[in-house]
Amino acid sequence: MQALPLIPTAVIGSHGKPGWWFAAVKAFEAGEFGPADLEEMFDDAADAAIRDMEGAGLDVITDGEVRRLDGYVDSYYAIIKGIQPLAVRRKAGPWGYDQQTRYEAVGRIETPPGGLGIVKEFEYLQAHTTRRSKATCAGPLTFGSRIHPGHTYKGVVDVAERFAEVINAELKALVAAGADWIQLDEPARGNVSGEEMARLFNLATEGVKARLGFHICFGNRFGRSRFLRSYEPYFPGVLKARADQFVLEFAGRELAELDLWKKYGDGRELGAGVVDVKGFNPDTGEDVARRIRRVLEVCPAPKLTVNPDCGFGWSPRYMCNQKIRGLVAGAAIVRRELTGR
Repeated sequence: MQALPLIPTAVIGSHGKPGWWFAAVKAFEAGEFGPADLEEMFDDAADAAIRDMEGAGLDVITDGEVRRLDGYVDSYYAIIKGIQPLAVRRKAGPWGYDQQTRYEAVGRIETPPGGLGIVKEFEYLQAHTTRRSKATCAGPLTFGSRIHPGHTYKGVVDVAERFAEVINAELKALVAAGADWIQLDEPARGNVSGEEMARLFNLATEGVKARLGFHICFGNRFGRSRFLRSYEPYFPGVLKARADQFVLEFAGRELAELDLWKKYGDGRELGAGVVDVKGFNPDTGEDVARRIRRVLEVCPAPKLTVNPDCGFGWSPRYMCNQKIRGLVAGAAIVRRELTGR
């Protein structure tokens, strides 16, 4: 694989899905598609995501997370043992996070044989690209966020600790499959300190021999945030995480809190969000370049990767492709300014 350029471009994980992805899922839910039909569709959707990212010129790509059916962790809840769904209390009116299905632990949380399926995603990606790639996985707080501890676990943190064990096994299987760059994704929840987030990250990644990214965001379901959009409460405690790179969102917040990285970055690698995934604004190459120049005031170029704020799983595909092309164009502008090439 080619060496990464100065200020490489990457994605967070998910890619905008084609319209036929949604049609096929509905057909499967209606009993009109079988498992083989769905698997064929997932392969085609991964091919489309990979082709879109390669065509845009991204340096680090994923499979678009197209096999994750309903949201970021919802499809995992369908296969995890030891939990059962709870009744949704509000179904009418505008969509909100209170309309997500929640669960209760009714036994020890376990995954089926073969784990969560992320290894399969990665193996398909590796077989269909020569680009640098990374594998992505939700973090223990994300997995545990909608599971009531019931009588099996002592509390929410206890549930997250169990998921840290589950994730650790998945990550080690990814490394065995050849993954050398793995990113955990967690929301800045507000009810957990930065030190606790770091502790759980370290539990989940203990003994995992790969480049580790830690993506911390504020939620993005249907382009809506869920938590207070400030990193300040988590610093400097979150930096105790044994992460090689911290991946943070800045573009959608008009580059607020860059000063936190200036204060605490201290030579660490930063994956800076310079594309707004929640807005329909185009994010042209010049827009992105302007943001990158600002980020360079707090992070040296050799330590910087640029990426969208979050995943594109809730974005129309055309908008996603427009924005990743803008990301690549913006990075190229700044790279030429720095190197003359």
